[in-house]
Amino acid sequence: MVGMTNTMQKENVSYSQEVEIAPHYLVVMGVSGTGKTTLAKGLAERLNWPFQEGDALHPLANVEKMKAGQPLNDEDRAPWLKLCHDWLAKEVTLGRGAVLTCSALKRKYRDVLAQGLPVQFLYLSPEPEIVKDRLVNRVGHYMPPSLLPSQYATLEEPTDDEPVIKVTSLLGPAELLDNVVGLLKTVPAPEES
Repeated sequence: MVGMTNTMQKENVSYSQEVEIAPHYLVVMGVSGTGKTTLAKGLAERLNWPFQEGDALHPLANVEKMKAGQPLNDEDRAPWLKLCHDWLAKEVTLGRGAVLTCSALKRKYRDVLAQGLPVQFLYLSPEPEIVKDRLVNRVGHYMPPSLLPSQYATLEEPTDDEPVIKVTSLLGPAELLDNVVGLLKTVPAPEES
């Protein structure tokens, strides 16, 4: 299991060349507004792995509830987490690596996602003030900034006994992507849980 931060020095690597990284099944996690989608799409493109936006798997009832400013509970999240797990399971059978975004706020949610799969969590945790500012200025997403406190209240930060890479950097998107790709080159993919 891995508990790392991105305080490592950036490797002197040309990322324009194809990067050889063993297939990982990544869940880019954290509260809304941390930059999960930006990083996940970048990783999927750079590594030529399939990408799935976890928010797109939410049942319509969940989307409507969040649009109305109501936080989701465990019962609401259960079918969504199952769909996320099923997407990851399908990708594992194909053996090529994959990237999913999912808040994965509680340990038990992460346990559902990783059940029987070699999942690696990538935890993004910028400062709450930065996240709030991003949400206020975000366009086209159904989750209002008013739900951010409920996400932080629900959040159980991953611990070092979980397969997690912790990224607490204030780097810009391109630097963060380069940093994470560098880390993935040194972090072995987890075994099936």
